[in-house]
Amino acid sequence: MSGEKPTPKDPEKAPEPSGVDLARVALRAAKEQARARGDAARQKKHVRRGGGLRSGARADGRDPMALSAAINRLLTERGWETPAAVGGVMGRWPQIVGEDLAKHCVPQRYDEDERVLVVSCDSTAWATQLRHLAPALVARLNEDLGHGTVRMIKVLNPGGPARRYGPLRAPGSSGPGDTYG
Repeated sequence: MSGEKPTPKDPEKAPEPSGVDLARVALRAAKEQARARGDAARQKKHVRRGGGLRSGARADGRDPMALSAAINRLLTERGWETPAAVGGVMGRWPQIVGEDLAKHCVPQRYDEDERVLVVSCDSTAWATQLRHLAPALVARLNEDLGHGTVRMIKVLNPGGPARRYGPLRAPGSSGPGDTYG
């Protein structure tokens, strides 16, 4: 048994380190203590600066970003992509439907639940024209916005002239604007 080395499990047979071995053990213990003190000090410093949240060498979600990227991220997080896209269509309405039609027909609102775009026209003739073009416009809008975004275009007729009340009004009629609607 004189040729066997003592095992660390058997403390009785393990000799005390001496010389160079003792210096290595002491150095290793000092390094571990210094590392622990440094980690503790770093954590305290982070807490004082605001919870330890700061950006490092690699990019993460807290880094500054371009305004367009921040807006796109906000739209995605909030689920506002479709309303924002439809709003963009309302801004580009003349390019989508043409200048002539855009002069007389204006988008009013978009119902996200029903997926209906409501458009008002300044005359019944333009309202009729838009009703005939509605299927082609729905297809074109869905190309831009994604399939199924706009299911239908609801065309509003123009409001008639101011309704006048007086002796020429027939009972039960809605007045001189009775032909509108």
